[in-house]
Amino acid sequence: MISVQQADEQLAAHTPLWEVEEVPLAQAMGRVLREQVCADRDFPPFARVSMDGIAIAYPAWEAGRRVFAVSGQIPAGAPPQPLGGLERCWEVATGGVLPEGADTVVPYEQVTFSEGQATIVAKEVRPGQNVHAQGKDRRQGDVLLEPGVVLGAAQMALLATVGHSRVRVTRRPTAIIIATGDELADVEDAPLPWQIRLSNPWAIEALLKPWVASSVHQRCADDIADLRAVLLPALREHALVFITGGVSAGKRDVVPDVLREGRAEVVFHKVTQRPGKPFLFARTPQGGAVFALPGNPVSAFMCTVRYALPWVRRASGANKAPAQWAFLAESLEFRPDLTWFVPVRVENRQGALWAHPQPGHGSGDLANLHEADAFIELPRGRDHFESGEVFPLWPYP
Repeated sequence: MISVQQADEQLAAHTPLWEVEEVPLAQAMGRVLREQVCADRDFPPFARVSMDGIAIAYPAWEAGRRVFAVSGQIPAGAPPQPLGGLERCWEVATGGVLPEGADTVVPYEQVTFSEGQATIVAKEVRPGQNVHAQGKDRRQGDVLLEPGVVLGAAQMALLATVGHSRVRVTRRPTAIIIATGDELADVEDAPLPWQIRLSNPWAIEALLKPWVASSVHQRCADDIADLRAVLLPALREHALVFITGGVSAGKRDVVPDVLREGRAEVVFHKVTQRPGKPFLFARTPQGGAVFALPGNPVSAFMCTVRYALPWVRRASGANKAPAQWAFLAESLEFRPDLTWFVPVRVENRQGALWAHPQPGHGSGDLANLHEADAFIELPRGRDHFESGEVFPLWPYP
């Protein structure tokens, strides 16, 4: 049995970097960027008008001129025009190009018009006002996006504005989620009095959804032949294999044996933690990963949040998610020498996170996960945890 810290170290040491593929921009949302993206021209690419009004040369105002001959209108999207002299102005629109020779825009609210002339009635005009200078935001060649960013709305807009119609991203793997147990019934079935409907695959699939191309569910009985028939092909066909149940110390918990039959390398089995002590991690001969989780739903859910998702994030090349911490809102006692992951409801108090324990009724209390939205990690080696202490927080969607 290894510690939580040792499990983290082993997982990090056995994390590959998944392959790269190129996809159309329309398919890039939510993917992990695997290339550097630079500005293909200045941002903005021209001196841009930032308010409707008239464009003038500030030296004319400074010299005392208040009346200007209007040369015409320049709407957004029109090519630039020469100012035509200090005594002239152009009507300009937000987003349009500033006339050549102009450097200042006076808003319409501060201008009157009569017989082709514009009179500025403002008491003050500042040089360069209402003009977004060329290259003020970024210069051509500046780095806009680095590899590892997960592409969201802002990043999609950047890719579009620099003409990235195709994007290099991480190729998403396929996953299989195998639920073992004679006690399991399918969702659409009416379970017998001694059965329960399987729920673990649905939770794990939802947690994995942003990171995988697809996932399939399989169910097998507590029978080594049935497990072989499902698990051995899965080890060859999928980069991610999740198994719930069959990994503890019971006589019918044969998952480790079948993994070895499939030439998977068991990196570790059992972690000094509650819930989820029987957690097993293995690597397949093809370089895939196996997360064998306890069948109890809270245990399977916690191990996926705490270990599998960070591993998947690393394998995808995504930047590491910022660590989160929270104040414990209530004092707790826990005597076993184990790291304790407690379901908590998180409250944001003016920027500080407070974790309210929702311990529930053990690792089978699936309904309690709905009352919480994170796990707080309480270290082994002590049995009292005081309200107001700060501990690592593992939120889940």
